[in-house]
Amino acid sequence: MLNYRHLHYFWMVAKEGGFARAADRLEMAVQTISAQVRDLEKALGHQLLKPSGRGVALTEAGLAAYARAEEIFQLGQGIAEEVRQVASAKVARLSVGLSDGISKLAAHALLEPVLATPHLRLVCHEGEFDELLSELALHQLDVVLAGQAAPRNPNQRLTSERIARSRLQWYGPASLVRKQVRERFPQSLQDLPVLLPTFHSPLRSTLDNWFQDLGLRPRVVGEFEDSALLAVFAARGLGVFPVSQLGAQDVGLMRGLRLLGDCPNIGEEVHAIWSRRGQHHPLVRQMVACAHEAGAV
Repeated sequence: MLNYRHLHYFWMVAKEGGFARAADRLEMAVQTISAQVRDLEKALGHQLLKPSGRGVALTEAGLAAYARAEEIFQLGQGIAEEVRQVASAKVARLSVGLSDGISKLAAHALLEPVLATPHLRLVCHEGEFDELLSELALHQLDVVLAGQAAPRNPNQRLTSERIARSRLQWYGPASLVRKQVRERFPQSLQDLPVLLPTFHSPLRSTLDNWFQDLGLRPRVVGEFEDSALLAVFAARGLGVFPVSQLGAQDVGLMRGLRLLGDCPNIGEEVHAIWSRRGQHHPLVRQMVACAHEAGAV
């Protein structure tokens, strides 16, 4: 392991052109600096400095070592300023728990109003619903976004509010979503490869009931916990998939996906859940207020 203190002394000697001048600059004894530069030379296995007049000069090996030391200590001089800037900035930290059944596309749409916050440090943690509520109760999270409300539990003292409910839409790649397919929707789902959320999502049981009511038995070719990953596979031609209208705002940015049809009678709900401390978090309040203003509920 390279001794960077020894390297720093060597760097100063090379910059000052001699041990005496480096000792004055560092306010140290010449013998101390000389001994530690020799230790560096022993560690590297090569002589770095040679006598030159009343000072020293760099050997070929010394030139290579000095060039690298110059980079290292120039970078090091900038650390203090960077640390000061970060420490003095008013970091806006928001820790969000995302239930593994919620549409990540919808979650992004709901969080979008706070993403432009100066000095934002957003931490998103995905997990099981009950696990996230425990972390929320321990103040490890500021808010949880889930597809269901928090259960009544006086020990946890959590508050939940539905902040979004949007109808489902079906999207698919242009190679599958043609005019005649759109005209026959939703019956055309019987003839298309279908991608669905896994059973972790509350939306899955809603969709299964919907298929049953319509007498449809779709050919399911893929199941995904992550709605964003589902959309990526759909865009690559694997199949058609459902997404809430709220989440579809992001889907529209993905090249190659086309709207297949609407499901006005079924939709996805998103609930925001917070503890007493979380209700005073300015970014949590902003997110909830923006959801209400946008009419997402």
